[in-house]
Amino acid sequence: MLRIRPFQGLSPAPHLVEEIACVPYDVVDRDEAAALAAGKPSSLLHVDRAEIDLPKETDPYSASVYDTANRNFLRLQQSDALVREAAPCVYLYQQRMGNHVQTGLATVCHVDDYVHERANNPKARDVIMKHERTRQEKEDDRTRLIGTLRANTGPVFLTYRDHSTIDALVVQQKQVPPAYDFVAPDGVAHTVWRISDPQILAKLTGEFAKLPAAYVADGHHRTASAARVGLELRASDPTANGNKDYDWFLAVLFPASQLQILPYNRAVHDLCGMSKDAFLAKVTEAFSLKPGGSAKPTRPGEIRMYLDNAWYDLEWQPGANLDPISQLDVSALQDRILAPVLGIDDPRTSKRIDFIGGIRGTDELVRLVDSGKAAVAFSMYPTTVAQLMAIADAGQIMPPKSTWFEPKLRSGLFIHTF
Repeated sequence: MLRIRPFQGLSPAPHLVEEIACVPYDVVDRDEAAALAAGKPSSLLHVDRAEIDLPKETDPYSASVYDTANRNFLRLQQSDALVREAAPCVYLYQQRMGNHVQTGLATVCHVDDYVHERANNPKARDVIMKHERTRQEKEDDRTRLIGTLRANTGPVFLTYRDHSTIDALVVQQKQVPPAYDFVAPDGVAHTVWRISDPQILAKLTGEFAKLPAAYVADGHHRTASAARVGLELRASDPTANGNKDYDWFLAVLFPASQLQILPYNRAVHDLCGMSKDAFLAKVTEAFSLKPGGSAKPTRPGEIRMYLDNAWYDLEWQPGANLDPISQLDVSALQDRILAPVLGIDDPRTSKRIDFIGGIRGTDELVRLVDSGKAAVAFSMYPTTVAQLMAIADAGQIMPPKSTWFEPKLRSGLFIHTF
């Protein structure tokens, strides 16, 4: 059973919502974050990426960054840019990107429902399932930020198998005027409805409790960090009862059928000392190789490769008896080419590989190779939500950078404090 509950958090003053709401902290670098926040003193990027308000040479993990984030967060509250809700509530959060529309429930979930470091959390239950490992440096960063702010500023993106009763409740609650409705500079429309009626809240809580599991779609570092902070505060609190505000973390839950996953492409800086012909010979041993074709795969079992001004079609046939991880195209590429041929043994730490979200398109792969910044690039077919769930259910971990969800959730539309 999945536990959710309403919360009395912070939300933007309506006239500032477009300025406050920002992209997730981890989809932009420092310079991109600074450009997005320029001339916008209320942008939550001044909290989530506070290094933009410090000299460029500042270490992003230095104490001054977290101190600045906390000052900026307090400033937004003191100036009434962020306002405390009058009563506990949840939110419906709809995003429209072109013809794609998805609507989720923004709420808080319990840290004990998240599968993370079970040895350190004996109360953990297999309810909120993960499919990726986290990088220690990034997890430590968000842990420190969340602990400093005593707040979850960016929601975790969760998904669940569709539930008709929840769908009906969501449709019903969207009939009233929204609290926020705006189009961000990237063209994605964001609409938020506030739900504070105790009867509706009780219905939603009851229906979500019937779900056997939810899955982390995007935001593994935020989830792991929120869980760490909650467990640390619980351990140091003599009045801990498992139901304090720090025992809960901010999330948006979407039905699986509404989600859109784009490919997560790869570009490798060099051919590991091989000539083009020697590399192609190795690729031919691992895949069925055909010159030409389009830049985008049309189905699982296809990978497109760009090398020396030309596209190649790489095909393979996943065996029906393979485990869920081994059936992924990203696994086939890693196990057949990246590790044994190009020497990318650990793509999580290797400095010789870049991961390019599908939102940037295959033109970015061509640009990287043609400019000499990469020697070869691979265009992937997107992993499916069904594959993600099967892997999480099996207790397995996906290769890094296997999924790219779009549109991304905006931070700052609702904030959970503790």
